[in-house]
Amino acid sequence: MLKQELIQKNPIRHLNSGDEGKITARMGLVVARAGLGKTAMLVQIALDSLLQGKQVIHVSVGQGLEKTRIWYDDIFKDIVENCNLSNPYEIYDEIMRNRMIMTFKESTLTRARLEERLNDLVFQNIIRPGCVVVDGYDFKGGDRRVLADLKEMAQSMGLQLWFSAVSHRDDERTSPSGVPAPCHELEDLFDTVVLLQPAAGSECIDLNIIKNSSGGGVADTPLLQLDPITFMIKEGC
Repeated sequence: MLKQELIQKNPIRHLNSGDEGKITARMGLVVARAGLGKTAMLVQIALDSLLQGKQVIHVSVGQGLEKTRIWYDDIFKDIVENCNLSNPYEIYDEIMRNRMIMTFKESTLTRARLEERLNDLVFQNIIRPGCVVVDGYDFKGGDRRVLADLKEMAQSMGLQLWFSAVSHRDDERTSPSGVPAPCHELEDLFDTVVLLQPAAGSECIDLNIIKNSSGGGVADTPLLQLDPITFMIKEGC
């Protein structure tokens, strides 16, 4: 299998509809209870962008660099095991040159701080990201104005900007379309919202695409699930 075939067959294409060969500015959100695969989902979104030749910045809020690197190593190994990919580790080395991991403390991620660091990297010709994933942002203690500013930044820089958020079983607040707290009042800021939920009658995890205004209609998207062992995205399980 060639790299291009891997891109085309990747189930995450259904979330990135219309992105092939170009950068599409938008903001996406992955919501789930703790331990259901939010980080794995963001890493697969990032890897899909990397395989398409885009540069990616992974923002890890409150976590170390090494733990994030291990996620990329493990997810790519699972991709290789499930695909007869030609020269897999040459491809891995190639795409990882286009990825940068950046860390922030919980209280310091704002548009001003992130934009300053991104602009410095672009100005120094180190990396010009087409995708930024933010893992660990505190939505419970966050400020709507900060997220609105980050969305405006993504639009001005032509970025895909993805976040993960932790929901809690004992907080039953939801938006009218089903986005759970603590993001139930923030749905309008996001172009794509994916809720990870344990599948009924199965050990797998459903990707419930609540909203997708990025080019792919929710009704037209096939059933996507995460494997509970590898956290790899699959069509069905």
